[in-house]
Amino acid sequence: MVIMRPLAVLRHDLPASLVVFLVAVPLSLGIALASGAPVAAGLVAAVVGGIVAGALGGSALQVSGPAAGLTVVMAETIQTFGWVVTCAITVAAGALQILLGLSRIARAALAISPAIVHGMLAGIGVTIVLGQLHVILGGKAQSSAVENIAELPGQIIAHHDSAALIGLLTISILLVWPRLPKAVRRVPGPLAAIAVATVLSVVTGMTLPRVELPGDLLNIHLVPQLPDGGWGGFALAVVTIALIASVESLLSAVAVDRLHTGPRANLDRELVGQGAANMVSGALGGLPVTGVIVRSSTNVAAGATTRVSAVLHGVWVLLFVVLLAGLIQSIPLAALAGLLVHVGAKLVNPGHLRTVLAHGDLPVYLLTLGGVVVFDLLTGVLAGIGLALVLMLRRTLWSGIHVEHEGDAWRVVVEGVLTFLSVPRLSKILGGIPAGVPVRLELVVDYLDHAAFESLHTWQEAHERAGGTVDVDEVGHPWFGEGKAGRPTRSRLAASRAVPRWLAPWSEWQAVEGIPAQQTRRGATEFHRRAAPLLRDTLSGLADGQRPRTLFITCGDSRIVPNLITTSGPGDLFTIRNIGNLVPPGQADPSMNASIEYAVGVLGVEEIVVCGHSGCGAMAALAEGPPPGPLSVWLRHAEPSAHRTGSATLDGGVPDREGDRLALHNVLQQLEHLREYPSVAAAEAAGKVQLTGMYFAVGTAQVYLFDSAERTFRPAGSVVVPRA
Repeated sequence: MVIMRPLAVLRHDLPASLVVFLVAVPLSLGIALASGAPVAAGLVAAVVGGIVAGALGGSALQVSGPAAGLTVVMAETIQTFGWVVTCAITVAAGALQILLGLSRIARAALAISPAIVHGMLAGIGVTIVLGQLHVILGGKAQSSAVENIAELPGQIIAHHDSAALIGLLTISILLVWPRLPKAVRRVPGPLAAIAVATVLSVVTGMTLPRVELPGDLLNIHLVPQLPDGGWGGFALAVVTIALIASVESLLSAVAVDRLHTGPRANLDRELVGQGAANMVSGALGGLPVTGVIVRSSTNVAAGATTRVSAVLHGVWVLLFVVLLAGLIQSIPLAALAGLLVHVGAKLVNPGHLRTVLAHGDLPVYLLTLGGVVVFDLLTGVLAGIGLALVLMLRRTLWSGIHVEHEGDAWRVVVEGVLTFLSVPRLSKILGGIPAGVPVRLELVVDYLDHAAFESLHTWQEAHERAGGTVDVDEVGHPWFGEGKAGRPTRSRLAASRAVPRWLAPWSEWQAVEGIPAQQTRRGATEFHRRAAPLLRDTLSGLADGQRPRTLFITCGDSRIVPNLITTSGPGDLFTIRNIGNLVPPGQADPSMNASIEYAVGVLGVEEIVVCGHSGCGAMAALAEGPPPGPLSVWLRHAEPSAHRTGSATLDGGVPDREGDRLALHNVLQQLEHLREYPSVAAAEAAGKVQLTGMYFAVGTAQVYLFDSAERTFRPAGSVVVPRA
């Protein structure tokens, strides 16, 4: 339903509709010419596309009409079935589009690779150029792109008449037009080019083939007819036109959404609107209708705000045809051919080529383009879809397998998805490992199917029987280990969520026997293999100095990993750790004093964090009374924390354990001790440093920050004021 807003229509939509109308008329005539359809069919499609699709569609600013993207398939359809049956095909394709829209699967069309769409448009562009060049040069387009290529050399060297002059003049104007002053460019380039070429041909009295229209365009006697036979070909044509028109319209609607900030397109409704327009256009003897990005982008650039602009543009086309049919018949066909050559060349967009090349989809683009040019549009698109699926399967299922020598031992690393497709290559690589050598097999796989498991298991048994050893190290879910245990994991959904190696403790990713030093050595080896290559560039930038923004004071407890709970990395935190995350009052500890002075005075940190935690052994000892010895001496610095009054809460609640309650008080007390340090006090007063209280609940992996306004520790991520 079109909602008329008079002020918006007068200020924005009316002027925009006139601009779009001026662009639409010559394009509609040219597309009809290239399709081999009656010229009036292009104008009928422009009228119906503007009024019907504009009123019923789901995109507020998209403008519909006959599109260059369907010229090739329409030419083939008209040649095969004749014009009246082609009109019936258009009606049936529109009905199919309505069904697709009502089934709410419009977004599924967007799953088609952009490389296929761009390749399809480029192939159409090349086909249009090859055919219309013959018209410009005074000849006639052949029935296929291959024949056009074969005949083109002879056409070029043949005698050229006034048609070539008009065609080349049209192309020249279109090429020069964007470089002219802005005031001149207010007239659309296609309209200017056709007008100049037409006026020149009439004034000079050139004898040229010109547009032919029926005597009375409003007296439509055409009734679409069904074929007498060949229903398989008829159905295939219906599906082909419906799918191509739908994809082009939906992609155009998405592109138009990126050009404005108004309401987003309802793609299902847009498909219904396009289907209704095609049913009406086919019934009236018009070409199929699609959303057209050239007209739509012109509509947006001209300042349209509602769908009224698209509807009005269709009305202007209708009035133009009725009132100025004689003027249309003065247009030389060579001028329209020149316009089509320019349009077709623009469909071969170098920007699209660079994009698909960057994404690794150039083979899909080239195959689609070649298929459209050499065979037909449907063959090209299907070939592109087939190759895209093959490449997708390869990228998804292809495993990275490589072998490294480590002295006398061998190291085999398998990454990605390991399925039957990779078994031949895996078997070749494993078969090249000498018998009897120690092998470390590292599986960093997202999925392991039955065939791959059997291949690995069989090779492992054979290698161990020959005197070798195989140390299997699985990073992530134990696909291979579960299979050997007789309980294979069948799908990714059933796989356990594994903590990444750089986050999980040693005990979760390797069973190590021996003293802790061996664990450290294995961990360092793991860092060298996996993390170091990723961090090398970052660390190279820190090699000459550090500029941390945060001084992080926390407990020496092994469960507290500062970089983990703050999602930070090398160079972010200047960390001080001690028993109980204490800041001795009155600068009583020289080591702490030196560290704070260095962090604030030399490094210029902008934040100081004191982080306590649940289950803290120091706080439990403070609550129960520490045993005599060094711990008792150190915890004297925490006695002010034990003497604090009031409640320290977590999100308004008081922890059950006394040690956890004391840990909260301790964080706040250490912040007060920090303010006794002259450098900290001066920096805070100057607004150069911020003091933050933090608490980590180990059991729930929850970080809390102190909210000074509410006087409680709030979960990180909530709105807090982290100053204490």
